[in-house]
Amino acid sequence: MTSVQSDRFVHDHLPEPEQWPELRYDRPELHLPTQLNLVQTLFDRVEAAGHTQRPLFRSEERQLSYAQAQVEVNRMAQVLTQDLGLVPGNRVLIRGGNSIQMALAWLAVVRCGLIAVATMPLLRARELAAIMAKARPDAALCDAGLLDELRSAMDLSADTRELPLLHFNGGAGSDQARSLPALAQHKPEPFAPCPTGADDVALLAFTSGTTGTPKAAVHTHRDVLAACETWPRHVLRATPDDIVVGSPPLAFTFGLGGLLIFPMWAGCSVYFPSTPYTPETMVQTMGRVGATICYTAPTFYRQMAPFAQQQGVGPLRISVSAGEGLPDATRQLWKQTSGLEMLDGIGATEMFHIFISSPPEAVRAGAVGQVVPGYQARIVGEDGRELPMGEVGRLAVKGPTGCRYLDDPRQAAYVQDGWNYPGDAFRQDADGYFFYQARTDDMIITAGYNVAGPEVEAALLQHPAVAECGVVGRPDEQRGMVVVAYVVLKPGHADDATQVKALQDHVKHALAPYKYPRDVVFTHQLPRTETGKLQRFALRKIASGDA
Repeated sequence: MTSVQSDRFVHDHLPEPEQWPELRYDRPELHLPTQLNLVQTLFDRVEAAGHTQRPLFRSEERQLSYAQAQVEVNRMAQVLTQDLGLVPGNRVLIRGGNSIQMALAWLAVVRCGLIAVATMPLLRARELAAIMAKARPDAALCDAGLLDELRSAMDLSADTRELPLLHFNGGAGSDQARSLPALAQHKPEPFAPCPTGADDVALLAFTSGTTGTPKAAVHTHRDVLAACETWPRHVLRATPDDIVVGSPPLAFTFGLGGLLIFPMWAGCSVYFPSTPYTPETMVQTMGRVGATICYTAPTFYRQMAPFAQQQGVGPLRISVSAGEGLPDATRQLWKQTSGLEMLDGIGATEMFHIFISSPPEAVRAGAVGQVVPGYQARIVGEDGRELPMGEVGRLAVKGPTGCRYLDDPRQAAYVQDGWNYPGDAFRQDADGYFFYQARTDDMIITAGYNVAGPEVEAALLQHPAVAECGVVGRPDEQRGMVVVAYVVLKPGHADDATQVKALQDHVKHALAPYKYPRDVVFTHQLPRTETGKLQRFALRKIASGDA
């Protein structure tokens, strides 16, 4: 099928074919049509099953059936193509927290052959500007409450094009006439979906590298539907009767899959809260709405446990943990309080979603799980050769999805000889269970969020009191890891609690708040090589108490 995306920006900035991963479609369910539209396919599956009147989206304010959601998506798609004049292949930046309107906006973008560029709601203007410089969006859809930061990012942008901007959730002072829902409500109901090819691009998913420079992982309509045919089909096994809740953002592929794409593929429904979850409100919500599937990070499950002990978990039957390593102590605590065996998994933004996981009945203590049907995985040494069973090495993966960065030299490090290297160290036992050991780069994974140490260092160095700094992760039972900053102050600045708070507040203002250093350690010098390069491995040893 020939591509219909007339805007070739993303296609033209894909890696050279020899740098692509080997994409494998070995199973019958992975033999997908050459022409398909992801969103249309998801709605067609529900119609074929006779479930169009079943609820898709739920919240405190409203409930939408699959049929009603499709009407709203169609009308929004007409605004994008007719009112804004967008053409297939244009990028649309989407900014908002988890909500029905955010989900509808995402579906509308992809339905009309545009490329969704969802961004985390906590990102600051400088971070958004870096994403915009990479993706070069042609329009933006934004929650009204987040418009100020986006406008600041647009002011920082070197792109001189005028960016059409609509908001999709009302807010104080917002122009209701320029809202996506207001413009959509008078559009006619029918809309022919864009006849995209399977290998046309559906989304750019941004992730940070160890330098903090954003990377854009490119995923096609085929990629996302192939992902539906792997972990959701063989491990999750959701049914149309399931009600899904969860905390990961829709801008994060863990959340996009778990809280939108995979529920639609199974024909079940999703509940979105009016305000972000706390551990207590998550447990309360599960009982109130009758949730049967929950997605969140291990840290959140640990914090939810005492509330689950007090209030129960209602009809919950599946607890999915991903986003960071799952300590066995957390798994056992959740099992004791909820009666449920945790469904663990490891995935990657570059792979779209989970590729190693086992269903609850096949859990092995301490293991993430076995390779998901449709994927292959092995443990290799630095030379790329497979290691003997039980040895710790680099995880290498291949399957129906894989890494293709948008115009990024780091492609060569992630994909080697057709295999994807997610940057994790694992060992494998004789039964094919994979045991997570650590990250192999400088990424700090704290409470399910990825934080790049050098990015935090760059923010700290902008403070007038900081001469030098080094940022690493320290193991932490509650959060998996915490961000620790080692700081050399300039002369005349006090190394006291007031200074600690000033530096923490400075980072919170410059970056997403979850990136701030929870510990600040003042020191007279940092460990460096003879050439002056910071030795982060030495700082990690100090932070963990191994030095």
